[in-house]
Amino acid sequence: MRDLIFDIQRFCVYDGPGIRTTVFFKGCNMHCAWCHNPESFSTDAELLFRHEKCTPCGACTAVCPNGAHEIKADGTHVFDRAKCAACGKCAEVCPNDVLELSGREMTVEAVMKQIDKDAKYYRSSKGGVTFSGGEASLHFELLKKLLTACREKGYHTALETNGLISAAHLKELIPLTDLFLFDFKHSDPDALKKWAGAPLAPILESLAALEDAHAHVWLRCPVIPGVNDTDAHFVRRFVRSSINIPVLKRPRSWHTMTSAKRNGTRWGYRIRSPR
Repeated sequence: MRDLIFDIQRFCVYDGPGIRTTVFFKGCNMHCAWCHNPESFSTDAELLFRHEKCTPCGACTAVCPNGAHEIKADGTHVFDRAKCAACGKCAEVCPNDVLELSGREMTVEAVMKQIDKDAKYYRSSKGGVTFSGGEASLHFELLKKLLTACREKGYHTALETNGLISAAHLKELIPLTDLFLFDFKHSDPDALKKWAGAPLAPILESLAALEDAHAHVWLRCPVIPGVNDTDAHFVRRFVRSSINIPVLKRPRSWHTMTSAKRNGTRWGYRIRSPR
């Protein structure tokens, strides 16, 4: 598996304390039906196609080596994803950002160069760096090197995770991570399997390991109408301890941006947005 980054966002204020830079790794071991980063599912680079922005200029058809793009007589842009090799040549020449290559290999030095740009803001706001995805822990070796590099520079580190991490990897990540943003999707094993395609038991084991290590954990729970918006989910007591899902006093509304994003990928959309 290649270590791919699909985005680096600066000046983030919702991914941990203070002003932060968030690094998004590509690839996830969950496929949540409501995920707002569907381009992160696959561990491979892939082309995003925003057909609604296309002004069929034909630039992509001229450079694609596999004939994945075709402009019909009526101006319709047809993209054959099966022919696409994700080379990114079409995205380079597209004048309207209709096409975007999601996922690129980056060295530790290249990522740190982006992170270092806002060092003064991390210090003034007590912020830092957050590693997200996808599931960043799938790229364990690169993640560990980046966490170490951030620690050497005195940056606060946070890891956003779904909890599906091997015990051995989690043990090594704990001393390098100041804060775990633990996204707890569902407390019912059958529902979690249905909506995210994942088992619950190893997630609870990760929570227990973090508690045993006295790690700093924020439990974050997306509120999805008709899926997990129940009292039973939000008051459940975890594992064998005092860890509880906190009551959300000001829950944010579930945005519908994900439906538009999914239209540009090969991933379908199987959950309705609330009205």
